[in-house]
Amino acid sequence: MKVYKDVNDYIKDFPPEVQKILKRFRTTIRKAAPKAKERIAYGIPTYKGSGNIVHFGGFATHVSFFPGGRARSQFKELAKYAGGKGTIQFPLDKPIPWGLITKIIKWRVKEDAANA
Repeated sequence: MKVYKDVNDYIKDFPPEVQKILKRFRTTIRKAAPKAKERIAYGIPTYKGSGNIVHFGGFATHVSFFPGGRARSQFKELAKYAGGKGTIQFPLDKPIPWGLITKIIKWRVKEDAANA
């Protein structure tokens, strides 16, 4: 696995069209979770409060968003997206639901604060 020094370094490793999406994930997370600390963990951009709040990552055909295992049961709108228990995959060729992502991040911030 490649080692990245920071989120900028991670984003630069992708083609320009994917960089645009990754930059928007970063901006969306920073606005919805302004106190979260940004770092690379598990080889991907990670945002931390008292615990990990969310992660995101770029792939060949999609961008993954990692809000944790309870997100799918909390947000039924996620049912139409592929992914695992705590992962949502957004295809690169489809619109990304930025409003929903913002709601999920804010929910995760509250959840993180309650668990602190």
